[in-house]
Amino acid sequence: MKIAVIGGTGMVGSATVTEAADRGHDVVSASRSGRHAEGAAQDVSLTLADTRAVIDLVNSSDATVIAVSAGRGESAQPVIDAHRALIAAAPTGRLIVVGGAGSLLAPDGTRLVDGPGFPEEYKAEALAFSEVLDLYREAGGALSWTLLSPAPGFTDRPRTGSYVEGTDEPVGSEISVADFAVALVDEAEKDTHRGHRWTIANV
Repeated sequence: MKIAVIGGTGMVGSATVTEAADRGHDVVSASRSGRHAEGAAQDVSLTLADTRAVIDLVNSSDATVIAVSAGRGESAQPVIDAHRALIAAAPTGRLIVVGGAGSLLAPDGTRLVDGPGFPEEYKAEALAFSEVLDLYREAGGALSWTLLSPAPGFTDRPRTGSYVEGTDEPVGSEISVADFAVALVDEAEKDTHRGHRWTIANV
């Protein structure tokens, strides 16, 4: 199948390109620079804000992973606006959005980002992806989407190929970047979480 990865040269995106290519998929890596991502059959230059170009890529792919961060140290508003424009354009292709952990819920029902111990340096990005999640939920069945939130901590541990799943509450404290990529490509292949957010952690 043809899998596009927007943000294909970033931490999560490059791991996803590699995972998909290793499984024999035809992978298109899209990034601001357009530089080559290891395993990509094609590299294109675009940003998430290039709505028309993004729509064309999404609609010509079997699944598109959007692995674009909200940029710590930069305004997160452009990423929110880009997702809003993409949703309004209503692509017909399938979207797999990489979200943040901050919108996950604590046992008392409050968001992790609203907790007293949430790191200040991650708060703007966490709030941005909480808003992005709300935008997709509001879109409902008007487009084919899912959003995957990682466990609160990313690690660089080796790929295990396994993970545990949850919905709106964390199911563990950590997930490796490699196994997060495994879950993204699993979703591209199986389409099992359409229309809602889910989360994973290492066993």
